[in-house]
Amino acid sequence: MNLPPPSRMGNLLVKIIKIAPNSSLSTDLYPPPSKFEPERDMPDLTGKIILVTGGNTGIGYHTVKYLLLKNARVYLAARNKTKGEDAIQKLEKETGKQAIFLQLDLADLRSVRRAATSFLECESRLDVLFNNGGVMLPPLAEFTAQNQDLQFGTNVTGHYFLTQLLLPALSASYEATNVRARVINTSSSGYKVASPRTGIDFVSLEGGPERDAWLSKLSTSAAGWRLYGESKLGNILLSNYLARMHSDVLVSCALHPGSVRTDLQKTLPSWIQFLLDLSLPPASMGAYTQLWAGTTAEPENINGKYLIPWARIGQADTIASSRKLEDQMILWLKQKVEGF
Repeated sequence: MNLPPPSRMGNLLVKIIKIAPNSSLSTDLYPPPSKFEPERDMPDLTGKIILVTGGNTGIGYHTVKYLLLKNARVYLAARNKTKGEDAIQKLEKETGKQAIFLQLDLADLRSVRRAATSFLECESRLDVLFNNGGVMLPPLAEFTAQNQDLQFGTNVTGHYFLTQLLLPALSASYEATNVRARVINTSSSGYKVASPRTGIDFVSLEGGPERDAWLSKLSTSAAGWRLYGESKLGNILLSNYLARMHSDVLVSCALHPGSVRTDLQKTLPSWIQFLLDLSLPPASMGAYTQLWAGTTAEPENINGKYLIPWARIGQADTIASSRKLEDQMILWLKQKVEGF
């Protein structure tokens, strides 16, 4: 099959997928070559304690793999125990090192509480937290255990609650090492398809009549992408909040990992998946930017920043730095996790 060159393929996908007509998808698909190579540039991580959510597949899997190769003690957090343990066995064959399974369903706040409790029973500190797990474009009828939109509830609420519960361990890392812990939040350039007017339409985030009315104004496809964008914008706002409120003990940044081949695309039509498989880099490269942020980048250079592939500091749109929207979201999150 004769394929158009990368720049033309990128433009073709913009027209076909119509994810964000006002952005350059070709830039996302084909960033400059990476100057960062994990196996070459990451330091030895012996003694470091690291947790990766969604570590059994895709970008998370490769993040765990590189960390193990550098001798970190890695907790692989995943919802499905069988899949998590299968990933750990595969990783052991590939690296000679064994990750530790942590059962975590980000779509259930009770599970998040149990996971944090289990971790804190095993470890007194946490050096790096990769808030990597997430979902993309599930059916609109699917919700979290607490009736939140599945994308926002998983990608944002679950990670917010987990991070809050693990703050004692992150603080203990700084106290023990005199080096600030790191919280790395996996976002996406897809934040640009959030609500153009408000950034986050809070009525869209919980099941009920108000959400139904909101959905009635959009096509199913547009609503799915809008909700995805809201969740990815939420990742950036959460990262900004953590960087501002806890800069004495930790470093927090958000990032677009790059457009790579992962299981997240399984909900897209098969013909779009086919085009993406032909044009996108492998999932392993999606781990580069967050590994750089979590292990190698200078803390003062990345705290509160938005990173782009591969291992570069970018600049998010103005809406992603809105303190007003950040305050609204954090207040909403605090209310939703109360009692869990």
